[in-house]
Amino acid sequence: MKKIKCVFAASVSALLIAGLAACGGKSGTSAGKADTSKHVVVTYMTTGNKPTNGATEEMLKKLNAILTEKVNAELRIYYIPWTDYLTNYNLTLAQMDGSVDLVGTASDWLDAWKNVKTGAFLPLSEDMLKEYAPKTWAGVPKEHWDMCKSNGQIYLMPEDNYAQWINHGFMYRGDWAKAAGLNGVHSWEDLTKYFEYVRKSKPDVIPWDSDAASSTYHGEGYISSKSNYIPLDGISSYLMFGVRRSNLKKLYSPFLEGNELVEYAKLMKQWDSMGVWKKDVLNNTSDNRSEFYLGQTSADQHHTQTWYTTVRPEMDKRQPGSDVGFFWFGEEQGNVTTMTITHGAMALSAASKNPERALMVYDLLRNDKECYDLFNYGIEGKQYVLTKDGYRDRPEGYTEDKDGIVTDYWWGRNDNLEIRDVHAAWDKFDEISKIYDKVKIDYPYGQIVWDVDNINTELANISDVWANYMARICYGKVNDPAAYVAEFRSALKKAGIDIVIAELQRQLDEFNAQKQ
Repeated sequence: MKKIKCVFAASVSALLIAGLAACGGKSGTSAGKADTSKHVVVTYMTTGNKPTNGATEEMLKKLNAILTEKVNAELRIYYIPWTDYLTNYNLTLAQMDGSVDLVGTASDWLDAWKNVKTGAFLPLSEDMLKEYAPKTWAGVPKEHWDMCKSNGQIYLMPEDNYAQWINHGFMYRGDWAKAAGLNGVHSWEDLTKYFEYVRKSKPDVIPWDSDAASSTYHGEGYISSKSNYIPLDGISSYLMFGVRRSNLKKLYSPFLEGNELVEYAKLMKQWDSMGVWKKDVLNNTSDNRSEFYLGQTSADQHHTQTWYTTVRPEMDKRQPGSDVGFFWFGEEQGNVTTMTITHGAMALSAASKNPERALMVYDLLRNDKECYDLFNYGIEGKQYVLTKDGYRDRPEGYTEDKDGIVTDYWWGRNDNLEIRDVHAAWDKFDEISKIYDKVKIDYPYGQIVWDVDNINTELANISDVWANYMARICYGKVNDPAAYVAEFRSALKKAGIDIVIAELQRQLDEFNAQKQ
């Protein structure tokens, strides 16, 4: 695996150097009236599997008629399939062949700042944004534009006017929690009692039919619940490095120090002994959510938005009275952090042949109601209908397979134009949003571009150690949890975790010094 990573990095570097040379180091530093006399195609790249039912193409015909009339351009969608998506995403950008223009990106899961550093994205001057994306420019506050800068240049257009909560937690059945004598699940101890009740009273139900792929989330989730840990974005997908909410200047890894991981390992061994999951959980490929809908499992682990938009409404239909609740990671400590506004953002490929027109198209997708509704919801009467209360519903006979559109537009949604889905549990969203708003803090490091070039070897070694140890910890497949955690931590040290922490601390110190 490490060898593949090294080859990939070398290939990307070579492609980028060639691509930048070919396009003559073009940058978006000047603005002027765009020449729209020539019809152009703007290609939007996003992550997701390409639809095959023809509905998206039908929507695009209507959208492109509007785009042609307004800016003499049409939009095409280039999909990066979910299989090996990050590798293919970066390779596509690195080709620098002008095949893509608008690029959906993110600082925390799609290597936005890494691609800025390699030259894959076009710097966007203020004049350029004012000229070609005036509504976007006016709608984004200065402090948010500042969070989209690297070395004083804007590279990203943030999705900063869309309320969403993607912090993770456990969804559970409120009716079964009540039967277990609980007033909801609000702690890991409550969750354990809930699972004990399910195991004893419902022998045909697997309390949580999980698989090893879920381990990275509930491990960090326990630590965030039992401490004031805030993981840092953009370093490791395992959320291994962070700070304490009480000391934002000192970086550490709770996987290397502290008692939370030990206590977590002990609890997971208890859960394993209780039969919370299948004995072969490390090889399990069951569809836990489908089983939840069928009443065959009692919990589902995902984020807040999935709970109120998808699972709760579906369970109300499939399992009436189930009253699905949400135990969010960090609830015990009131520890929740708003995600960075560059969790979803739009960038321009540095190799785009029509950057000005691409900006004009994006400005319409983000701010023009007719374009926004088509691109996000589809054709009225085909993909949606409006209720008398102004909510979105599905037309009679609609099925997702036959009629659904796929644009995967997570890079410029706008609450000023959103139409709420009538089926989502908005009362639950409003309730939990009030709770979050009382205790949340903003993610404090959205402007840091972590430079990992000098610690890539250590990070790769740490990743290997994680793969060897954490799944067994997360699912209780160890004889002595405390001893196994100690062994894991020893292996992390041998892999160079102290070197990584020291380097990240140096960069954090520099960032804090610049803010003063």
